[in-house]
Amino acid sequence: MVPEARLEQAGEGVEPASEGWFVLNAADARWKDGTFGAYTRFEGAAARFAQVGVNIGVLQPGQASCMYHRENEQEDFLVLAGECLLLVEGQERHLRQWDFVHCPPWTEHVLVGAGDGPCAVLALGARTGGDIVYPVSELALRHRAGVERETPNPQEAYADVEPDGDVPFQRGWLP
Repeated sequence: MVPEARLEQAGEGVEPASEGWFVLNAADARWKDGTFGAYTRFEGAAARFAQVGVNIGVLQPGQASCMYHRENEQEDFLVLAGECLLLVEGQERHLRQWDFVHCPPWTEHVLVGAGDGPCAVLALGARTGGDIVYPVSELALRHRAGVERETPNPQEAYADVEPDGDVPFQRGWLP
């Protein structure tokens, strides 16, 4: 039998503190906020998801979810609420609630909040190895989501970004 995970207080919310199955409401989970929006990952330092990363991110208008990148892993996104822009393979696409985006391995992409309020996005991604490249993209740079020099090094791509901090969940982030 698979044991039930132990949930413990972490930051302003709760996260798993041991391996196993669990139920955790998004509003009760540990949330962080920073340059690339507010988010919860539903996992803890002591209980990482080995195969699939899962998170909900909340972006304000004009706020990027991360740096424009491509990686050797599949990523998928479902817009839960609000609007955002998808920058993908040098194109810009407007997304709204319930739009789904599939990015096979090595698809260049990033999401940027749009509209007049927060945008909530469910993100899912495989975890098989971790090769990543941050390419130079004029489109991404115009949206403050790009690097000036191509790099495979996340520390270099995010060198000027302040660390995220714990925040309480805010009503209005999710539908």
